[in-house]
Amino acid sequence: MNQSIQKLERLLIETERYMSSCTPEDLSKKPAPNKWSKREILGHLIDSAINNLQRFTEIQYAEKPYLIRNYRQDDLVLVNDYQHAELQELLTLWKALNRRIGILMAAQTEATLSYQIQFADYSTSDLKFLMTDYVEHMEHHILQIRRVH
Repeated sequence: MNQSIQKLERLLIETERYMSSCTPEDLSKKPAPNKWSKREILGHLIDSAINNLQRFTEIQYAEKPYLIRNYRQDDLVLVNDYQHAELQELLTLWKALNRRIGILMAAQTEATLSYQIQFADYSTSDLKFLMTDYVEHMEHHILQIRRVH
């Protein structure tokens, strides 16, 4: 878990630095009408953090296996209108949620990391996978942010 926590913290620092260096036009430019801008991708990462913080917290006391509820990511990006949000607000919220997630990740034991989860397709895994996958998902989208022109 330590590697994931370190990667999470590194991604927060590097992404804030990168996003803060972008022009407002660059942050809002969409590579295609149906694709997200850099700002919207960051908004998606906020939604992901909100949903995963809830998952990581609830699994501590919920009946096992913990059922993973999907969320409608495209709808959340639109409803929250991340395209027109202030960058500093988005960065502050994203960092705060992920710092809380990092604290929660650090508090886990081998026993809690083995808590079972069940996905909508009925496949199963554990909390360790879910937390590690969360950081990998974040990294994937951060790389996407850097590629959006």
